[in-house]
Amino acid sequence: METKKQNYTVPIIMMILLFGMISFVTNLAAPMGVVLKAQFGASNFQGMMGNAMNFIAYAVMGIPGGILLQKIGYKKTALIAIAVGFIGVGIQYLSGYAGEGSAFSIYLTGAFVAGFSMTLLNTVVNPMLNTLGGGGNKGNQLIQVGGSFNSVMATFTPAFVGILIGEATKARISDIFPVMYIAMGVFALVFFVLLFVNIPEPSLEFAKEPMKNLMAGAMKFRHFVLGAVAIFVYVGVEIGVPGTMMLWLADPAVGMGAGIAGSVAGTYWLLMLVGRLTGAALGSKISSKTMLTVASFLGLILVLSGIFISASATVNMPVFKSSGSSLSFGLEEVPVKAMLFVLVGLCTSIMWGGIFNLAVEGLGKYVAAASGIFMTMVVGGGLIPLVQNAVADAAGYIPSYWVMIAGLGYLLFYALIGSKVTKRADDVA
Repeated sequence: METKKQNYTVPIIMMILLFGMISFVTNLAAPMGVVLKAQFGASNFQGMMGNAMNFIAYAVMGIPGGILLQKIGYKKTALIAIAVGFIGVGIQYLSGYAGEGSAFSIYLTGAFVAGFSMTLLNTVVNPMLNTLGGGGNKGNQLIQVGGSFNSVMATFTPAFVGILIGEATKARISDIFPVMYIAMGVFALVFFVLLFVNIPEPSLEFAKEPMKNLMAGAMKFRHFVLGAVAIFVYVGVEIGVPGTMMLWLADPAVGMGAGIAGSVAGTYWLLMLVGRLTGAALGSKISSKTMLTVASFLGLILVLSGIFISASATVNMPVFKSSGSSLSFGLEEVPVKAMLFVLVGLCTSIMWGGIFNLAVEGLGKYVAAASGIFMTMVVGGGLIPLVQNAVADAAGYIPSYWVMIAGLGYLLFYALIGSKVTKRADDVA
């Protein structure tokens, strides 16, 4: 009886902080590309390598993370994830003190280790918040609060990092130290708080069949296989649009500066928060198929317009600006192309839920295994932006957005045709 009456306010706050940390650490990688270009003369492709290392960890740890959660429970998995996150950010911090010859590879190692942490945290924070809230509507409400904080941190990170960098051509890893202090401080705080509080560990249902059999079973569904590819493509588009845009705007040839570039990129993530809240409000009235179709089509129109509109066309956007030690908020003249790419955030915001719902339709007992495969396919967030920036190196930033067009085209195909359910779990022997 006592356990049921226990107050879980403190661990709930810690979990919401971790929700934000997932976004904070993940979104640190793209603006770090500006630093890598300035300090090491990295190409756009190399500038996106930190982001790629972060996401490659999902391919390695996606499924093992789920198995670990099943075996040792929420609290121990969370503690391991936090400790690994502290080490990952710590390695990135040490790269600021390393010699020019080794700093780049040390930073990439740190990004990879941090990626392991983000994978484990993604596996644990949703179910743990749901459990701490007692399940049902309260549990779902806490997850929504956590998701909103995640979006707030996604908005804040590129803007804050851009302001710390200042003049893009003089950027150094040491400029980003305040961000790393914050990250390590939050990880340390949450670790020690969680270590000493009791967390409910609900009895986990163990599948009667081995996981490999369930995963093989999930792969027999055409609409799921195409949906797994859609998740790979979607995360690549979600990260590639703002990540490459920040590199483009911070480029000396454009002359916006890292602070403005980061603030514009942050607006993309702010619009994702707006889109998620709108999607949640409309979710019960509009089907996943309709939502994904509209979002993919609108995204295509926005990116195509951004590619073809005149480079000299500008528009005033509200952004954070830094002048010396002071920070202000006001209008800044930016290319219309940038504004159109920012608006894509409204479209990508509702895609994950739509793809997931369409892909697991009729999967029955294979849904848990399908979720593990989905977590692995998040690696698209690292690989597709790499491809985009290889194109940017060869042909220019704006032509690289044809990679995003191809991705959005596939998502539209999946919404209209690929998501059709041709077989259900009952049909699989």
